[in-house]
Amino acid sequence: MNEFYTQLITVFLGFFAIMNPIANTAAFAGLVGDSDRKEQIQIAAKALILTFCIIFAFSLLGKAIFHLFGITLPALRISGGILVFLVGYHMLNGKSSTLHSADGNDVKDIAVSPLAVPLLAGPGTIATAMNYSASGGITGIGITVSVFAVLCVITFICFIFSAKILKFIGKGGLDIVTRLMGLILTVIGVQMLIGGVTEVIKTLPMS
Repeated sequence: MNEFYTQLITVFLGFFAIMNPIANTAAFAGLVGDSDRKEQIQIAAKALILTFCIIFAFSLLGKAIFHLFGITLPALRISGGILVFLVGYHMLNGKSSTLHSADGNDVKDIAVSPLAVPLLAGPGTIATAMNYSASGGITGIGITVSVFAVLCVITFICFIFSAKILKFIGKGGLDIVTRLMGLILTVIGVQMLIGGVTEVIKTLPMS
């Protein structure tokens, strides 16, 4: 029983560190701060439901999916890093990006990209889910999926209360948050790129 609780805590802390709901709440505020509360809730719900579905799928079929499409984790890290970098670059310059902004009904696309992929269900989160689920059999899959579901609920609560944060800091504060998050996201994107390229280099034959 102690081993079970130890694994439970380990998986939760691992996901919490990778997904980082606190930092992503600031990113969410910067991305959808101009939307009304109802729309923010819809975007948050859609993003987290999609995120859970992605992690659930990779927890069950991760290795099979990678093998079926010939996808490697380094390739996923590199492509995800480029996307995160582009989003962060535009936020850092205080400009809208077609990757994370849209007009009218298309605003809900933000829930898909960049919120769900790659910010929430990014390469690190997917790799973590695959690692935990693959190492524990059926029990490992159950713990991984259950813990991630709890983390999604926590993140959703953080997201829907982001409106109060925006009301407190105002438009000027939102601009500062947006630029700061842009800086953080560009660094995250570069780090993901470095990780992916490093893994590719390690697979090259030594001369």
